[in-house]
Amino acid sequence: MSVFGDPLLSRLASPIEAANDAAESTSRPTPRVFIKSFGCQMNVYDSQRMADLAVGEGYTETQTIADADLVVLNTCHIRERASEKVFSELGKIRDLKERRAAAGLETTLVVAGCVAQAEGQEILRRQPAVDIVVGPQNYHRLPKLLKAALAVDTEFPLEDKFDHLPPSPPEAVRARGVSAFVTVQEGCDKFCSFCVVPYTRGAETSRPVRKILGEIEHLTQAGAREITLIGQNVNAYHGRGEGDRAASLADLLAAAARIPGVLRLRYSTSHPLDMGDDLIRAHAEIEALAPYLHLPVQSGSDRILAAMNRRHRVRDYLDVVARVRRARPDIAFSSDFIVGFPGETDADFEATLALAREVGFASAYAFKYSSRPGTPAAEAEGQIDGATKARRLAALQQLLEAQRQAFNHATVGHRFDVIFDKPGRHAGQLIGRTPYMQSVHSDVEISCMGELTEVEIIGVKPNSLVGRVVPRPSHRLRKLA
Repeated sequence: MSVFGDPLLSRLASPIEAANDAAESTSRPTPRVFIKSFGCQMNVYDSQRMADLAVGEGYTETQTIADADLVVLNTCHIRERASEKVFSELGKIRDLKERRAAAGLETTLVVAGCVAQAEGQEILRRQPAVDIVVGPQNYHRLPKLLKAALAVDTEFPLEDKFDHLPPSPPEAVRARGVSAFVTVQEGCDKFCSFCVVPYTRGAETSRPVRKILGEIEHLTQAGAREITLIGQNVNAYHGRGEGDRAASLADLLAAAARIPGVLRLRYSTSHPLDMGDDLIRAHAEIEALAPYLHLPVQSGSDRILAAMNRRHRVRDYLDVVARVRRARPDIAFSSDFIVGFPGETDADFEATLALAREVGFASAYAFKYSSRPGTPAAEAEGQIDGATKARRLAALQQLLEAQRQAFNHATVGHRFDVIFDKPGRHAGQLIGRTPYMQSVHSDVEISCMGELTEVEIIGVKPNSLVGRVVPRPSHRLRKLA
């Protein structure tokens, strides 16, 4: 999750004042693009692909917004008042754009993503500084839209955008690190009563197996080693496989695991209803598949789950958890929770706490319910006041944080295969991730970057682990004590 403004605003204050200095610098050989992504993993992937498109049009990436000739905000529409936060950001970028114009520098401002899809023409009406508005299904048209100078493109296209996206340049893949996202599925047909995804991302669609495997092969050849398959409802994947037959996510994972260079596989985000037997077996049979599953439940109350239109009950969720644990005893779970949903009583909330205690999560995310215009829950009776939401959220987060810390401390003395992906704070230190998504830092040779390295956990910090590289092979961990 990302909160609008935090990273971006920190880069707006001084860069605005730097615009005149930028104009006085020698002319640059190529224009520059600044892309800021908010929200989910899908947006991170989409932002990377938009960067690839811009590079293909002659731009180079910059991390400084004042240097950018093209600014793209890739927006998220999940949280409350998301569109208003976008307009607040756009007002600040408008000031930067005007300052750059006074210095003789032209800036093209693009709003992309789910807020763009939801608001469309309204964005141009409210903020004339915006040049282009493009939805998440249309960003492959960005080069053409840039030439049009002023455009709104939020129609759901007939063509597959992935057919029009060039491969990521190898140097861009290497710069992004050894972990890479690959979109395999988009949209959702579940229509949870609180969610805007079906309206902003459309119906469920799945990419063909062949195209996904081709993208993974390209990424691994450029140095990626950990691949996360992503989708709004990823385990509903049903892309075309061999012989034009429908392939499941389990089929796709098995094929991806056979690609040379793939050391670890993950997938996110899943729905409990789509955890089929073959996918559960995959956790036992595919060695590269990490023993970690993000499985949102949202509430521990059957009454609230029904109001959310989640289509599963508490016992269904617990049954899935039990079946996955039987298949892979060392599995760890994370989840999403919403507190303060319309009509939620103290008893409903206590049921949520009870479910969290019963499952025991390695990590989890909890949010206050936020009304999304156009969704059924926004008009529901029994809206919960802010103070009650805050109190319940604090109680749930306290429980989930205690579980996270307990899980981290339980790893001390155990050995894991860690993929190191970036330098640490001091020379000779690298930072990587365990199979359970925990950050771990160790004193290790730089040659271990991007490789599976066996590490013994020797300490726990508030948000990371301390590891010692094991000098010789050892048995793989199968179950935490």
